[in-house]
Amino acid sequence: MLLSYFQNKVPEAGLDEAGRGCYAGPVFAAAVILPADFHHPLLNDSKQLKEKQRDLLRPIIEKESIAFAVSSIDNNEIDVINILQASYKAMHLSIDQLSVKPGQLLIDGNRFKPYKKIPYQCIIKGDGKYTSIAAASILAKTYRDEYMQKLHLEFPHYGWDKNKAYGTASHRKAIEKYGLCKYHRISFNINPISS
Repeated sequence: MLLSYFQNKVPEAGLDEAGRGCYAGPVFAAAVILPADFHHPLLNDSKQLKEKQRDLLRPIIEKESIAFAVSSIDNNEIDVINILQASYKAMHLSIDQLSVKPGQLLIDGNRFKPYKKIPYQCIIKGDGKYTSIAAASILAKTYRDEYMQKLHLEFPHYGWDKNKAYGTASHRKAIEKYGLCKYHRISFNINPISS
């Protein structure tokens, strides 16, 4: 059972990212402020849900949230500032765009770069503990998957419609055969299938 909030005195935004460990494409991050009484039986960490369930939840989260925003940092910037800083930057951009200013941030994971002077709490596996982080994980994941579907049309041989640019065997085989493309993160130690 997910917890509705960490505290209930000020608006609370849950934050999560998607695509941090991928070989290609952007990292996406979402920030979501939910009503304290928000409940949906399917809501959970996006990794625990099927694609159809995530796609079903996305419009519900968008419609019923008090505020939400999704941002991304592309592979070129990831290569310049590194993936951890890019994840923080995407989260900060999402907070910037929220129509309601949060008084508390709940971050999925164990590290965060402070945003202005808003108090924050890092929660390991928070996407499986708090509704707002779970909602953020679903938005970040669905937006990124949708984006990777578009990149797949440009470079179909990497199979990004299926692997979403994670380092699967099929993706590594394609890199071995075709080399890297302009969307790959050259700062990552990308090993072909021989690894």
